[in-house]
Amino acid sequence: MTTILTESGDFTVDASNGLWLAAADAARVTGFTLKPEGMCRDDQCVPLPSTAVGAGRVDVEEFWRRLGNPVLCSDDRATWVLGAGADDRNAALAGLMAPDFTLPDLSGTPRTLSDLRGKKVLLVTWASW
Repeated sequence: MTTILTESGDFTVDASNGLWLAAADAARVTGFTLKPEGMCRDDQCVPLPSTAVGAGRVDVEEFWRRLGNPVLCSDDRATWVLGAGADDRNAALAGLMAPDFTLPDLSGTPRTLSDLRGKKVLLVTWASW
């Protein structure tokens, strides 16, 4: 059995030859359904080459990479990670706001992050461990 980690959860599936999954498992893991035109969700379809589909199975690694998303696996290929693409990560981060805090600048003047809202800010951190 193979474990697949995604942002929507962890899945245990029967994979072969890398990350070839039954179409039903591929749909459960990715949220995309195999159709004649490719892997589809709502009005988005990702065409797949004939080498990535066969006998009711899908090469999910190939499909995920075609989406522009990162794919990682353990050395024994028993655990896989289907990562979020840059567009998804950027969209998730766009609405986030850092918690407010006050720290002294290099001259010792206290600076509060919320006073700098609307301005570009570079925060540099360092730890000794």
